[in-house]
Amino acid sequence: MVKLTYGIDDRPKPTAQLIFGLQWLAVSVPAILIIGKVVADLYGGPAIPYLQKLFLITALVLLAQLYLGHRLPLVVGPATVLLIGILASLDAGFGAINSSLLLGGLILAGVAAAGLFKHLERLFTPRVITVVLILIAFTLAPVILDLITDGGGMVPPSHTFLFAIAFALILFIANGYLKGIWKSTLALWAIVIGSLAYVAIFGAVPMPLEGTPLALPNEILGPLAMPDVGVLAAFLICFLALAINDLGSIRSVGGLLSADDMGKRVDRGITVTGLGNALAGLTGVIGPVNFSLSPGIIAATRCASRFALVPAGVILALMAMSPLAIGYLSSIPGPVIGVVLAFVMVAQISAGLMLGQENSAVRTFDEGLIIGVPLLLGTIVSFLPESVASEFPATVRPLITNGFVVGIVAVLMLEHLVYRQKHSD
Repeated sequence: MVKLTYGIDDRPKPTAQLIFGLQWLAVSVPAILIIGKVVADLYGGPAIPYLQKLFLITALVLLAQLYLGHRLPLVVGPATVLLIGILASLDAGFGAINSSLLLGGLILAGVAAAGLFKHLERLFTPRVITVVLILIAFTLAPVILDLITDGGGMVPPSHTFLFAIAFALILFIANGYLKGIWKSTLALWAIVIGSLAYVAIFGAVPMPLEGTPLALPNEILGPLAMPDVGVLAAFLICFLALAINDLGSIRSVGGLLSADDMGKRVDRGITVTGLGNALAGLTGVIGPVNFSLSPGIIAATRCASRFALVPAGVILALMAMSPLAIGYLSSIPGPVIGVVLAFVMVAQISAGLMLGQENSAVRTFDEGLIIGVPLLLGTIVSFLPESVASEFPATVRPLITNGFVVGIVAVLMLEHLVYRQKHSD
């Protein structure tokens, strides 16, 4: 058990609180930037206004969680599982995507606020959760591949690919040797050092114009349109996985800190997450989720105070008001973003494997199939050529061409229908 200097509800002195807040900020920014930049590129418009809104939504949800939600020291960031839903629903348009995020968030908040979420937990056994964690990483492989071969039209893809491979090896070697706060903030240092290395090897990247005034985006609200059944159904499945991610993050930190009233903390935390996703849909950005990154930071700093995250939330909000600061952040080369995203996804695969091992999720050949079949099926669907995907009817296309949705449906069927009798014997 880590000996803590500050407990959950302790308030550090202002100077110490600011220092701790900057450490939390160093963990928060890379996740927002990586996922945000990927989605902003999908939208095709200017990345800076999108990232401004995303930074602001993340700041608001973080502060709401600290004072109204779970009230635990937990980092908030964009949900990668929703990125998969967005990728599979691009043909439906961003109005339909935003509406699905809005409705999904409201439904999630309503279920949690009513205390009904505990009934849905039964679906997510250790095997199912293992598949969820690993499948998110596998189904993002096409996105990662596109990023690490993106030379912006100026660098050959083969060159950026070799750079990405070398950079990834260095990153994982560093992860093996670093400890404490340096290891917890490795993603941030990877972005900084990787960008400098990319510029040194391939030349300068486009930078934002100087003198951009402090301002929020002109259009705060995103486009909304009536989503079709397929898009909404796909996002509701993604929200199920998001809720389990949220639940696991809240319970892991609450258990580590022996927090009281965990049932209420879970319900309040997931309610705020749902409302945050509804707000994200309204403003046209990807929705937030609680990240399970806190134990490492808490162990390194010996500070578990939720108030230590308040400066991080405030600074995120201030950054959202500076197009110039966001512009510099959005200038990070695609291959660097791709490598760091791969690094984060490998960590998620590791977490899934550890969860499976701790819960003895694979003891028989059939239990191995329950995990293996959805993973392979979801990965194959994720690499489905556009020429094949376009042949499916528009109504079911977001479901059939979404590798994550296909994998989740497969694991739920195998776990609770096909092999249910064998588990009960």
